[in-house]
Amino acid sequence: MNKDLIRQAQQMQQRMMKMQEELSSETVETSVGGGAVTVVFTGHQVLQSIKVQPDAMDPADPAMLEDLLMAAINGGLEQARALASNKMGAITGGLKLPGLM
Repeated sequence: MNKDLIRQAQQMQQRMMKMQEELSSETVETSVGGGAVTVVFTGHQVLQSIKVQPDAMDPADPAMLEDLLMAAINGGLEQARALASNKMGAITGGLKLPGLM
């Protein structure tokens, strides 16, 4: 029985390593304000790019651009976390393992 558990744990570890590699090449994109601000995050939750349309940069209203940036960044992070969580859930069968996310 112990050999089976060890083998299963090793297989899970290999699948998790492969999933981590896949996450580094996958991205999620979020746009807010009708496309005024677009952000791209990797599956590892690293901000890859920010694009701001010129009409979103109103010098008389910097708070609007700040709000759009925060909304886009938070939305992108949420999508990147969901992507990682979904991939992890496929490996762990939905188990919440400490230290993995």
